[in-house]
Amino acid sequence: MAADEEYHRDKWTMFGNEVEKVEIDVIRNQHVLRKRVDKMALRKQVRASAHMKYLELLSQKAPDFPIPLRAHTVWEGMTVKLSCTVQGCPPPKVTLNGCSRFLFFHFPGIQLHQSSNVDIKMVDNKASITLRAAHKEHEGVYTAKLKTWDGIQEHSAFVYVKDASAAVLGGPASPLSVQVSDVNRDYVFLTWQPPSADGASPVEGYYVERCDLGQGKWVRCNVHTQKMCHYPVFGLKEGTLYQFRVCAVNKAGAGRPSKATEPILTADPLEHTRTTVDRGRTITITKDELEGQVKAPFPPTNVHACEVSDTYVVLSWAEPEPRGRETLNFYVERSLEGKNSWELASLDMVVNSPRFPVFDLVKGKQYCFRVRSINKYGISDPSEPSAPISLGKPQAVPAPPHSLMAIRDTDTSVLLQWQEPKDKDDILGYYLYYNEIGKQDWKTVNNKPFTKTRFIVHGLKTGREYVFRVKSVSRAGNSSYSEESCPILVRSAIYVPSAPSAIALLLCTGSEMVLGWRAPAFSGGDPVRGYYLDQREKDMNTWREVNIQPVKERQFRVGNLSNGHFYQFRVFAANIAGVGKPSEASEAFLCEKWTMPEPGCPYDLGLREVRNNSLVLLWAAPLYEGRSPVTGYLLEISQGDQSDSWTALNDKPISDTHYKVSGLQAGQTYCFRVSAVNEAGVGCPSLPSEPVTAQTKPGTKNIEIGVDNDGFIFLGYEADQMSDESKFLWSKNYTEAIDARRAGTETKKNKSVLTFTDPSEEDLGLYTVEMSDNSNLSSSYDFTAEVIALKSGWQVDVSEKGDVRLWLQTESLSNTAELRLIFNDREISSTPRRKINFDKAKGLVEILFDQLSQEDEGSYTAQLRDGRAKNQFTLVFVDKKFRETLALADAKRHDHQRKSGPYFQEFLSWSVNEDCEVVIKCKVTKKEAGSYRAAVSDKRGEDVSTLELLDNGETNALFLSISAALSAGPLSIQSTAEGFKLYCSFKYYISYLKTSWYFKEKRIDQEARTKTGSNMQNVWIEILNPTENDKGKYTLEMFDGEETHKRYLDLSGQGEWKKYCGSHSLCLTCFIEGEPAPEIFWLHNDREIVNENQFTITKEPKRSSITVNNVNMADSGKYSIFVRNQYGSETADVTVSVYKHGEKPPMDKLKK
Repeated sequence: MAADEEYHRDKWTMFGNEVEKVEIDVIRNQHVLRKRVDKMALRKQVRASAHMKYLELLSQKAPDFPIPLRAHTVWEGMTVKLSCTVQGCPPPKVTLNGCSRFLFFHFPGIQLHQSSNVDIKMVDNKASITLRAAHKEHEGVYTAKLKTWDGIQEHSAFVYVKDASAAVLGGPASPLSVQVSDVNRDYVFLTWQPPSADGASPVEGYYVERCDLGQGKWVRCNVHTQKMCHYPVFGLKEGTLYQFRVCAVNKAGAGRPSKATEPILTADPLEHTRTTVDRGRTITITKDELEGQVKAPFPPTNVHACEVSDTYVVLSWAEPEPRGRETLNFYVERSLEGKNSWELASLDMVVNSPRFPVFDLVKGKQYCFRVRSINKYGISDPSEPSAPISLGKPQAVPAPPHSLMAIRDTDTSVLLQWQEPKDKDDILGYYLYYNEIGKQDWKTVNNKPFTKTRFIVHGLKTGREYVFRVKSVSRAGNSSYSEESCPILVRSAIYVPSAPSAIALLLCTGSEMVLGWRAPAFSGGDPVRGYYLDQREKDMNTWREVNIQPVKERQFRVGNLSNGHFYQFRVFAANIAGVGKPSEASEAFLCEKWTMPEPGCPYDLGLREVRNNSLVLLWAAPLYEGRSPVTGYLLEISQGDQSDSWTALNDKPISDTHYKVSGLQAGQTYCFRVSAVNEAGVGCPSLPSEPVTAQTKPGTKNIEIGVDNDGFIFLGYEADQMSDESKFLWSKNYTEAIDARRAGTETKKNKSVLTFTDPSEEDLGLYTVEMSDNSNLSSSYDFTAEVIALKSGWQVDVSEKGDVRLWLQTESLSNTAELRLIFNDREISSTPRRKINFDKAKGLVEILFDQLSQEDEGSYTAQLRDGRAKNQFTLVFVDKKFRETLALADAKRHDHQRKSGPYFQEFLSWSVNEDCEVVIKCKVTKKEAGSYRAAVSDKRGEDVSTLELLDNGETNALFLSISAALSAGPLSIQSTAEGFKLYCSFKYYISYLKTSWYFKEKRIDQEARTKTGSNMQNVWIEILNPTENDKGKYTLEMFDGEETHKRYLDLSGQGEWKKYCGSHSLCLTCFIEGEPAPEIFWLHNDREIVNENQFTITKEPKRSSITVNNVNMADSGKYSIFVRNQYGSETADVTVSVYKHGEKPPMDKLKK
């Protein structure tokens, strides 16, 4: 037994050891497997991390301008703001770093900086520059330059500055670019450029004005107009700050002055040459000190002409050497060539500078000049005579440009090119002009001479024809116009399309990939004819063509790929002009068969019908459905063009592949994306849509429904922008083609009509239309069973007479429209008690009841049919609604019958007066004859009072006279052209009311200085040519047949007398609309009004007034108000004639 136990124990022990060994092997194998799994996970994590870094590197993009600068047009003196947006990956920030920044604004040849007139702002990825008080000198190309690692990105825009309004009607515009040079102690030389607009007549010359800033007054420098655009200004004070400006002159008068120059300090330009500074010390030694004592001055040297014109000569010379310490002046002498007869040319003028202009030379003669130096010790000997000098020949205006060509550019701009004239040395630039075909209204393009021979004219209207012409500009003036260009129709030129974008992987089988992409933002003016694809493997630099023949669709299956490899792709778009630039390289797609249970991403997101508060989002179903079919879609929205914050649009999946997004904020930018859903869950989202701004573009049209003359229902759409290649694309529910058997389309010019041949329930649904070359022009219409649209449903009206009207209104119907009225299941028609009206043009259906009764309670149904369109509308006119209407009609009918004879306007009421008497009163109708009876009674008895109002003239006159007298208002006074008028207003006035006028208790009889009169509302007396003797108290007495009523007005006060009887004034008021608020100018006889004593001008929002004080005959004439803003101008005129008292205006004036 013991042996057996030992045996079993040994066997048990052996079995236990075997289990232990197995357990150890299992644990060892688990460790090995865990290490392998960890290594694989780590390898996958490293691979994923490397892939993400690679994708991040691929997504990086140098900064550029997604929203560039755009051209602006502003009035001179207005503020202009240019702004742009910068984008890149990672998103760049436009910041200021100390004195440097990454973004710079440039004006031709100048980098702009912050100043009092220039405001530069940079916030996040947006930058703007604001120019305050823009002048014509500021017109030109502005450029934003962005520094990047690869170089400089830049974008430019042209700013047009329009001329201010002319100072006088027909006057010229202002000159520009006034420059000051050769500044001396008492002399400067001015140059400027002629204006672009001559006005009603050519510019004859210019006036030059100066302003001593210490005095603040502008003074004219030249008596006679200067024809050339340069002028020497002499006789200035040394050490004084001056500003200069120039006015152009034509037959209408002087125009507005140019922009004033910067302040200029008159000083000796050679002062620095006579000063030596010891650099190691602060000791200044002048050259005069080194020269010693020089008393009598030496003569000047090198007398010559530095400026020669056909009207003047400017002399220049060198100061004597040595000069001496004393202040030096000069005398200028002249003599005819060949004669030794010298005369003083400077006369009584003091010449402080070595410059002297001479204006009184005779043309064709030659002169010699010499100069003497003067100081307090005496006069020098004369200098050596100059070489013979004479007036120059008149400078001719330049020849006009030639070979002007207009070339298509965009749908709002045209490119102009021209050849410069042969003699181009003196040309400063060119002015351009344009005119719309069919009009004679030439307009200026640029107001600052443009120096090149190529210019893009912006701001033209799409689809309009224009012609252009050009002038050359020089100091001698503007040339004549060039020949007109050939007419050109404004529409976009044809370019290669822009690059496609948003390449997405739609499906992968392990050896093939299906790709989709977004169409180019700009087709280049011609439809995209196809696409080309390139591919490359990861870490490879060489791109390889995928397709030789262009792909028509924006989807392509790429084959012969290696499983487990990463690939990148890029896409080119092509049109008739050629192949455009490639898209950005896609992210690296892994070629691995898709087996995930969720669906792939939707693709081909599109936006239609963009309005202020809504838009329609379209997409295509994913090519990969997952393990089960797609059951719906979830949509997300993001506000802003680069936001990563997404918000769900729908809580439950929708089955359609289109969705109308409502509740948007006008002017905000949004992005959208879509995810597909199946039984396994939600798939990956699509690529975001392009950023879109919720805004209804001007000219946007919607589909309209109607019925043609043949009774066929149609849908019509009108496009505001079309090209020769544009086509209307109709569809049903955004995707289904229109069945040609059920509906046909017809296009005439810019309108397309979809007409239904035999509409039925099969035709119901959502119909859409868009333009083939511009999907932004799109609209939709939900064609439901209620074809005849309802404007207003059944309404119930009760008139003052108690008549009842039931009515409804639909859209306008054709002449063939039919109406059936059903009342309580039976058709009704017009009867004497119930009339039915049907106005087809207005779509109005009426049922009129003279007297509503219980028999009319029930339901009313209007069945309408117009051709093949029909609809019906029902009114349930029962129970409470009917009873209330019946009661209201009965009450109004009873009240109308009551008022057909004498009736109480106010019923009996009572009040208690101060004597504790009870006053009972009522109000009855006016002018009613009859017996009026009042009775008072209680249990003790009754008393009656009766008034017999007879229907005869005397009684009525008395009654009306009393009423008129009681309605008289207080006396009022009004100024007239000949004096003043006293008047009293009545609610109603009759001649039976006797009126008399009194002055200082004395009756006023009819005389030459008074006029009395009356009408239905007023009685008055007019005092002519009033004097101080007419001051006092005036009384109006009115006798109504029983008693006298009086009204008073005291004109004894000095202030009241002066107000109405002193000198007269005239006030003209005009109401104005416009956005932005327009500038306002008042003119008298076509000249701007500036006299503040004679005239008082007030300018308020939307209204302006001018008061002419102390009016006299000289104030007669035409008064005009001229308003303008950046969109145009308007003028309103009125003629004022002032005559002496007693003088009769001509009959033709009275007829006007």
